[in-house]
Amino acid sequence: MKILVLNGPNINFLGIREKSIYGSETYQDLVDQINAFCKKNDIEVEVYQSNHEGCLVDKIQEAYFSKVDGIVINPGAYTHTSIALLDAVKSVSIPTVEVHISDVSKREDFRQVSYIRQACVATVVGEGLKGYIHAIEILTKK
Repeated sequence: MKILVLNGPNINFLGIREKSIYGSETYQDLVDQINAFCKKNDIEVEVYQSNHEGCLVDKIQEAYFSKVDGIVINPGAYTHTSIALLDAVKSVSIPTVEVHISDVSKREDFRQVSYIRQACVATVVGEGLKGYIHAIEILTKK
């Protein structure tokens, strides 16, 4: 099984930004947790982060050609704005799980809109960094 984990803008600032919302664990902590889980479960994984929408679209398209079995995506703020990410996920037809560290349903009104959700097989919210592991587990059971 081959999984691509994509992270959008500001996820690289975990442990620095809004600790009351995102916690004190760092982006490297997240990457280490994902890599350890995948190694233990014999899952090939690539973890990628970009603050640039087009780079995320490029990675989604590359996933099609590199025969990725599933995508975990935390689009960050692009969740609420990016039709380009929605179209990219729809175009590759790779099972995708949307993940958010915080519970976006309990946050600002603008965070209630998720464009990408309609192209995803599941959404995981409010589980902190462990939500990524949950998302990978969802994909491995598909």
